[in-house]
Amino acid sequence: MGVQIQPSFHFCYNAGMRDVTLCFLVRGNKICLAMKKRGFGVGKWNGVGGKVQDGETIEEAAVRELREEIGVTTLVEDLENVGNIKFFFNEKPDWNQRMYIYFVHRWTGNPQESDEMAPKWYKLDEIPYDAMWVDDPHWLPNVLRGEKIEGEFYFNQDGAELDKFNVKGLVAK
Repeated sequence: MGVQIQPSFHFCYNAGMRDVTLCFLVRGNKICLAMKKRGFGVGKWNGVGGKVQDGETIEEAAVRELREEIGVTTLVEDLENVGNIKFFFNEKPDWNQRMYIYFVHRWTGNPQESDEMAPKWYKLDEIPYDAMWVDDPHWLPNVLRGEKIEGEFYFNQDGAELDKFNVKGLVAK
């Protein structure tokens, strides 16, 4: 299953932050991204994920989101936690979230378009960072190189620009 990242206490405790997941299917030198078709992040390429629902673990939410959004099935034990990031939206605190990032190397089914997401495979050296969230180039290359990360990003009012950020690599325990 790989190294499970245990965030620091400061990272874990933030009143009012919602927990969300983000998963990337990875196979060889390719990654599956999905175009968000509606809701938060519409028009951006990203991984697959969403909010943790009442009564489910973060990992269960990741598995559910993969099934609902692109029609693939995986097991909790096949999730590799590669990072945790807190996002702060200065003008919209209800958008603040704590994101748990997973790579998935084993799943069943082929990624399929849904009402919410349109998946597409990209070579690792052809990732469309200019069509993704503005924070992605600051951390995704790190985890693709095998680094586990923890970070904080502070956005302007609509999330189009970063006010400040910090990303640090974690040492595997």
